[in-house]
Amino acid sequence: MSLLARIDQPADLRGLSHPELVRLAGEIRDFLIRHVAATGGHLGPNLGVVELTLALHRVFDSPRDRLLWDVGHQAYVHKIVTGRAGEFTGLRQRGGLSGYPSREESAHDHIEHSHASAALSYADGMAKAAQFTGEADRHIVAVVGDGALTGGLAWEALNNIAEAPGRPVVIVVNDNGRSYAPTVGGLARHLAALRTHAGYERLAGWGKQALGGAGTPGRALHRTLHAAKEGIKEGLRAGLVEDHAEAVTPHSLFGALGLRYIGPVDGHDIAALEAALERAKAQGEPVVVHCITRKGLGYAPAEQDEEDHLHGIGAIDPRTGRPLRPALPTWSAAFGRELLELADTHPEVVAITAAMPGSVGLNDFAARYPARFFDVGIAEQHAVASAAGMAMAGLHPVIALYGTFLNRALDQVLMDLALHRLGATLVLDRSGVTGDDGPSHNGLWDLAMLQAVPGLRIAAPRDARTLRERLRQAVSITDAPTVLRYPRGAVGPEIPAAARAGAVDVLREAAPGTGTVLLIAVGTTATVALEAAALCAERGVEVTVVDPLWVKPLPGELPALAAGHALVVTVEDGLRTGGVGTAVVQALQEAGVRTPVRVLGVEDGFPRQATRAEILTEAGLTARAVADTVVQGAAQAAATALPGGSRTASAPKR
Repeated sequence: MSLLARIDQPADLRGLSHPELVRLAGEIRDFLIRHVAATGGHLGPNLGVVELTLALHRVFDSPRDRLLWDVGHQAYVHKIVTGRAGEFTGLRQRGGLSGYPSREESAHDHIEHSHASAALSYADGMAKAAQFTGEADRHIVAVVGDGALTGGLAWEALNNIAEAPGRPVVIVVNDNGRSYAPTVGGLARHLAALRTHAGYERLAGWGKQALGGAGTPGRALHRTLHAAKEGIKEGLRAGLVEDHAEAVTPHSLFGALGLRYIGPVDGHDIAALEAALERAKAQGEPVVVHCITRKGLGYAPAEQDEEDHLHGIGAIDPRTGRPLRPALPTWSAAFGRELLELADTHPEVVAITAAMPGSVGLNDFAARYPARFFDVGIAEQHAVASAAGMAMAGLHPVIALYGTFLNRALDQVLMDLALHRLGATLVLDRSGVTGDDGPSHNGLWDLAMLQAVPGLRIAAPRDARTLRERLRQAVSITDAPTVLRYPRGAVGPEIPAAARAGAVDVLREAAPGTGTVLLIAVGTTATVALEAAALCAERGVEVTVVDPLWVKPLPGELPALAAGHALVVTVEDGLRTGGVGTAVVQALQEAGVRTPVRVLGVEDGFPRQATRAEILTEAGLTARAVADTVVQGAAQAAATALPGGSRTASAPKR
């Protein structure tokens, strides 16, 4: 019987010997490779925290002691040892095991799906609550990656945690030198210095022992070396020694904040981890335990993957680590190619991303134009505010983010870009319905949130050609921020326009006559709209399909187009409330056009974990469902049509 089969709860770990724990760690890695290869998911991060997770659950008493996993894409091992190993066949599938911590799944999960850098704030709040309720024996443990520490929210939390030594929080820094991509910035250098210093101190300890045993000359040499080291420290404090001396004797930034620091600790040595965690647990004050781990450890394809150590994968061959299905051309790649070509002739264009250059298609740009590429770490707010500064200085920054992560920088879009009427372009990858990664990683909110930003312009390309055209237009705009948004996955075939009505592409023209429907497609919903129009024609309802290209502000031609139809239906893969459909309704009202409007999109709320296709089906955004809505709406519109067929109201009296 395998050891893993005997683990159903954290208490089962505490009776294992050290050799058994090492064996269990190997079994867990085999389990992860087998199951994640079949379903897809976050493989590299979880392979890197096997020993750390075992040590945490042996030292702390979950769920009474609260273990908080920042982001949570490294919580698979935690799920395994808390009784959910049998559910991994449904990982990240509809109705199956979440790829992140989930409060619905287990009492051991305290944070729902979340974005990076937030766990320390949760920990601070829980510690305050424990102090308030007198639960001094309840430990709060936050596991935070070095990549997550590049986010400003983490430092806001650290500032508050350090301010109250009577509220103990154990902060475990899982330092593997990466988020998606290698960790960047001054913090990365500081952590590297701490790792280097750990090796130096071990060497210094050996030197003291060896030289001390070498008689009077040896002891004299050791005193000289020790005095030199202390001189460097004093010179650094006095400002007489340059900062690169930090690499020799770094002063812990955490210690400077007033946090006790333990480490660095080998994150794959269970005994060393347990000793460090026990020491932290006994302190009774905020403590940082700095653990050095290797992302993807134990699986050669992950260790050898230089881009992200198989951070997030689809289904793969577990023997080779290669995808089971050939990769199709993606929106990310199409954007990356076009931006690179654009940069060749536009020296003012620079690119910014937040810790995921490869994921958003910027690797080639970074390689060709390293001086024009900026990875700011997991810091979306800073990315946008820094872009504002670049735009003020005459550059045109292109900021590539996931749609879901734009939420964090809305204030900067509003107050730093829009207020100053700056020419900068936000490119939102994985916008709209995303699926798979659950509620927190959908990009549903962009169209609704950004409608409120004055002067902002939003484009939703339907194919690679319109992406190319809109990106070039966006970069030419110097007096307002622009946004391009597209979904996750493969870019489809080109969808040509049949005609042009001003700034609107007409993708299909209805046959002349009464009772026709105007179907307004936003971005990639054009494919569904055209299929729906064909189905409607089979049922005797003629449909005109248009693509506004720019959906904020809406083209001025839309009200006149709407007035010539019996019904308007809008289709978007964002929220129904507050999105493009809502803007169309308002535009028609203001123009005095009485054509009824049906708005199709995703209902308010957080869609549950499922594939993009499954969520779109549930939202009624398939061709068949859209056709049903159009036919039903056309029948109702015909029954309530204005006398004489007029769709334009007289202007309101003032």
